[in-house]
Amino acid sequence: MKHMQEPAVAQGGRHAVILCHPDPHSFNRAIANCYCKEVRAAGQETVLRDLYAMQFDPVLYANERPTLATPVLAKDVIAERNILWDCDVFVLIYPIWFGSAPAMMKGYVERVFGAGVSPEDVRRQDRGVLLGGKRLLSFTTSALSQYWLSEAGQETALTTIFDDYIVHAFGMHAKEHMRFAQVTGEMRQPSAEQHLARVARQARRTCGQVASAARRPTS
Repeated sequence: MKHMQEPAVAQGGRHAVILCHPDPHSFNRAIANCYCKEVRAAGQETVLRDLYAMQFDPVLYANERPTLATPVLAKDVIAERNILWDCDVFVLIYPIWFGSAPAMMKGYVERVFGAGVSPEDVRRQDRGVLLGGKRLLSFTTSALSQYWLSEAGQETALTTIFDDYIVHAFGMHAKEHMRFAQVTGEMRQPSAEQHLARVARQARRTCGQVASAARRPTS
């Protein structure tokens, strides 16, 4: 039977795709490229932020601390937040290193997502102006097997300490996480293609969710 192509989606939609991997030819980069391609094919917009290519500074400086009465936003943080403005979906793509996200990704969350967000804001789960009410989607890779990750409790731990915290801290309204195990330099082409097919399906699904939300009447 001939495969029927899904209809175009459109209905606005802006996706911030935040990639964190030092190798420009990594499978993480292939995930980012695949996701962006499918979103554009659906008639929606992507904003790709390759943290290593940008040489993003992940260090939170003393005058940026959210516990200060008047924290100072650095120029690079202000510029980054302006680029991300009006995005509907925030897509994080990164490898799992030692049970967590890379330091550069963590620094991006601290400096850009967390800019001006006080501990009291987090406690109240305030809907921040940048992330409030938006979607979080994560794609992560690991060189280890799915069985090992499950047995070590890394899947649950990463979801709890990273995804759940980001959603609750910044007032986001939904999250999804797609994991790929045994991603190494020896990964066979059929496996890579299967993984990317899952990424493409998820991208189309997310575009559909954004389009449906845009069509929903506001009160």
